[in-house]
Amino acid sequence: MNASGTLATAGRVLNQIRHDPRTIGLLLLVPSLLIGLVAWIFTDTQVFSTIGPAMIALFPFIIMFLVTSIATLRERRSGTLERLLSMPLGKGSFILGYALAFGLLAVVQTGIAVWFSVGFCGLEIKGQIWLLFAVAVADALLGTALGLLASAFARTEFQVVQFMPAFIFPQILLGGIFLPRDQMPAVLETIGDWLPLSHAIDALTATADNSQDAGYIGVRLLFIGAWIIGSLVLGSVTLRRRTA
Repeated sequence: MNASGTLATAGRVLNQIRHDPRTIGLLLLVPSLLIGLVAWIFTDTQVFSTIGPAMIALFPFIIMFLVTSIATLRERRSGTLERLLSMPLGKGSFILGYALAFGLLAVVQTGIAVWFSVGFCGLEIKGQIWLLFAVAVADALLGTALGLLASAFARTEFQVVQFMPAFIFPQILLGGIFLPRDQMPAVLETIGDWLPLSHAIDALTATADNSQDAGYIGVRLLFIGAWIIGSLVLGSVTLRRRTA
């Protein structure tokens, strides 16, 4: 793994995305539009003020997972990954390069989503806005890391979509959006407590309500960070050069 290989990979990925307006629109605008749709559905009610922070966690997380996993899989299916790894570029540099490129896009995506939620959807933030932004960026990076990990096990784009019930849906169901985790059966509460999206939702909700201190948010950021690092390491170890 080397820094020059990582930066070169990140630059190549960003250059490819720059020429793909549909992917740019999907990454940067669709999460905000979906958040706006939820706010519109629950207009004139207090529901959006309750679930709005969870929506900031949910939509960027799902979209970063899908785009990252499919983009990485295409590299392998087209033979590009095999050619790159025949040069002095390790799997770790490749994965980190992808994480860096999509991480930069996640910062922009999250900035737009938070700005749109607060400025246009009326989401009230009683805590510090920069802390909300930091948690939202970590959440989008989590989607990127899990997408890179999922791509290592998929052979086709269809299989990537099939992985969503395993990687994404349990985290949504057990994250506390539909029912607070402490009201779930004990086993489901325990599983939910170990899933990273649960901690992103908790941290965003606590920041919006200003119901917890910075230490509470910091612990959840560390938990999410551990999942990101673990996913990137496992993704680089299991990455195959090409799809058979």
